[in-house]
Amino acid sequence: MSETGTSVPGPRAADSTVLVDPAESAWAEYVAAARQLDGVRRSAATAAGEQARSVAAAREELTAVRERLAPQQSRLRELGVPAIALAPTPPEVTEAARSMAGGPTAVLAALRSAGAWADAADDTLAARGLPQLARWPARPRNLLVYGPLALVVPLLQLGLHAVAGAGPVTMLALVVGLPLPAVAFMLGWLAVGRFFRPRPADRVDRTPRFGALVCLIPAVLTAAGLLLAMLSG
Repeated sequence: MSETGTSVPGPRAADSTVLVDPAESAWAEYVAAARQLDGVRRSAATAAGEQARSVAAAREELTAVRERLAPQQSRLRELGVPAIALAPTPPEVTEAARSMAGGPTAVLAALRSAGAWADAADDTLAARGLPQLARWPARPRNLLVYGPLALVVPLLQLGLHAVAGAGPVTMLALVVGLPLPAVAFMLGWLAVGRFFRPRPADRVDRTPRFGALVCLIPAVLTAAGLLLAMLSG
């Protein structure tokens, strides 16, 4: 209380009232809303980008599966499978549609599963005629082709020598037989690719060095043996 009878507010009374600037409060709220909106926008953009990538991958997978199924369908028809058996039944279509109801990601997973089934079908079709040989190790498998071809000419030369003896006929057989190992190798190379291809898109290991040795060694040994026989005779 002052001498004049009026009261003077103390420090505590002055600090008890805090004045908030409305502009600063509005700015803070605006910044918070803008940050939240930017986060939502970034999340939406990321989700849209992932969906677009899934759609693009699903389209590529669909094209690849269609390209795989068309020759399989033709080959199955050639083997006598009725056309009605190659078309999906209504329950199968319904089940496939249910499995792909989750969007592009689910469609992509279903298409990849279909690709795996197509791979299995190719393996089954490739096993017809030469069961399981396409899955053998490359060298033993290819020896079944290179070996018989490599022995044809040497056996003919030995047969001529046994019949005609060490004369002009045997010498002519030796001269004619010089390029035939290369012919046997080329025939074997083509046959390995024709008979031992697991799937149409796969590459076959033809083991060319091994095949060349298999075709060359019998011819060289036979020619050397016949020359020694003719010189000693």
